[in-house]
Amino acid sequence: MTTRNKKLVDALTSTMKINPNDYSALATSPNRLQSLGYALAGWLYMLRHQKNTRIMSFASAVVFALAAWLQIDLAGWAVLTLTIAMVWMAEFLNAAVEAVINLVSPTYHPMAKVGKDVAAAAVLLAVVASIIIGLLVLGPPLLIRLNG
Repeated sequence: MTTRNKKLVDALTSTMKINPNDYSALATSPNRLQSLGYALAGWLYMLRHQKNTRIMSFASAVVFALAAWLQIDLAGWAVLTLTIAMVWMAEFLNAAVEAVINLVSPTYHPMAKVGKDVAAAAVLLAVVASIIIGLLVLGPPLLIRLNG
């Protein structure tokens, strides 16, 4: 292997060689059920402490109920499900970014503001895309149902 290829392989594999347990006060969970519990705890945290998540829960239920009423096909269900999941994931990641920024920068710092604002912009982007996709998927059948 050439030196150039070795450097490329080393660059591509260097991160996977890092053991997170060597750098964390809390070891990663070897128990899959326990890991699922942590994920559910995070979801419950979001529902309790993030008002946007409660709004998203209501909006998701409305979209799914409308899709059922309109008898959307399987492809439409898949697109709506992925779109709603994209918005939820963006909101969850935004909250995680904000929590980490609050931890490492408890006082105001312009770069902390940038991090929080950019994470919030990712949520906004996901929401705008979801509205457009929702209109494309649900709009035509809704118009037919209302006019027919």
